Amino acid sequence: MSEGALAHWHLAARIAVLAFVAVVIQTAAISQISIFGVSADITPLVVMSIGLLCGSLPGAIAGFAIGLLVDLALVQTLGVTSLLFIAIGYWSGRLRELRDPAHGLVPLVLGGAATALQGVGMTLIQFLLGVEAPVSALLVQQIFMTVLVNTLIALPVYEIARRFLHPAVPADPRRRRRRTYTTGGLSPLQRPSERLGDAGRPAR
Repeated sequence: MSEGALAHWHLAARIAVLAFVAVVIQTAAISQISIFGVSADITPLVVMSIGLLCGSLPGAIAGFAIGLLVDLALVQTLGVTSLLFIAIGYWSGRLRELRDPAHGLVPLVLGGAATALQGVGMTLIQFLLGVEAPVSALLVQQIFMTVLVNTLIALPVYEIARRFLHPAVPADPRRRRRRTYTTGGLSPLQRPSERLGDAGRPAR
């Protein structure tokens, strides 16, 4: 097996472990804890983190798998959560690929957006499927509070995912190009005085 294929399998294995552990912790522990009358949900945050760290394709695949595990664990219509999580993982990955977000607060904003998409999307899909879930002020309040709670924990969840996936995440080639451009293609260990000295030395 080539080195590239081995690296891809290593990343896939770590994503699978992270996805399984996240769903187990969410269903067994976090869903039992009430904060401001609602429970936090780390599953959309984990999907967002995988997309932001690994790209659109791994994010979409992880979103499908985590959504399927959530539907199985909660014994609800299969594919509903997967559909929403695919969108979350894909667009988080596209943001990484197109914009290369480096600001530390990006996971916080994306975490809130991912949770809002899950809450509003789930309500809309249930309405289209004919499930009796009337839209009320209480439902809107629950979605808002869940978004708020998830936004507060988005950074810790992202940091845990980053530390776990970091050994297997390939380096971003754009960052290597940017580093080469800023150093002028020279070694960053070379002192500026040495470069200036070499430039001012007359040719023999």
